Amino acid sequence: MTRIAVIGGGKIGEALLAGLLDAGHEVKDLVVSEPHPPRAEYLAEEFGVHVTGVIEAAEHADVIIVAVKPHDIDTVVGQIATLDLDRDREQMLVSVAAGVPTQRLEAKLPAGFPVVRVMPNTPMLVGEGMTVVSAGRYAKQKHLDLVSEIFRAVGKVLTLKESQLDAVTAVSGSGPAYFFLVVEAMVDGGVALGLSRQTATELVVQTLIGSGAMLAKSPERAVEMRAAVTSPGGTTAAALRSFEQAGLRSAFIEGLFAAHDRSVQQGRTKE
Repeated sequence: MTRIAVIGGGKIGEALLAGLLDAGHEVKDLVVSEPHPPRAEYLAEEFGVHVTGVIEAAEHADVIIVAVKPHDIDTVVGQIATLDLDRDREQMLVSVAAGVPTQRLEAKLPAGFPVVRVMPNTPMLVGEGMTVVSAGRYAKQKHLDLVSEIFRAVGKVLTLKESQLDAVTAVSGSGPAYFFLVVEAMVDGGVALGLSRQTATELVVQTLIGSGAMLAKSPERAVEMRAAVTSPGGTTAAALRSFEQAGLRSAFIEGLFAAHDRSVQQGRTKE
């Protein structure tokens, strides 16, 4: 069985642990590095995994998943680079840091060391994540296949060119926050119309779940499904007209461009 080290025990790291264990990976093949004692203690108790430092976690792992914030990744990969990394054993590094290109990480590692970059999103916490996998210069198809298998434990996986990952970050990486904002606004609107917050929340959340399920299961596009529930001169048409007049569609597009530009900027920022 592949030995996996998860460097960083935050929400992404925890979701990976839970998903991998549910998918049949054994505790003995998983190790975690988490610097904060209360969090490290929680992970050890909750999942039964060995929690240790970066060096020990990475040293004997086949797949080293670095799930830390972008501003921490240079330091962490620098620590990993001090190890006698074993290319004969086909070790590889997987980066979850948003906006950080593989070239920047490859420069810190031994020549030819395979790096795979992934962009997951937070629905992986409930097993419904959307992860995009991209190969660095030295990663081969077998590396992509293994990383895809790992992340399928927490949702769906696509493989794309790394040049598309800043756009992926803007659309799906940051995407859950956009939907949460829409839910927040719709709940507030429901309360303003006289519903209790609990009732409004239940109505909006289930509407979002049901709409997502329809999109996932139907061959129709979103524009066709929207048209199907928009009667001429009806209530839905009135709401959509108001949204368009307020510039909602353009605001969403501009927001995605802002997220994309920030992702690019993070990739250019070095330690």
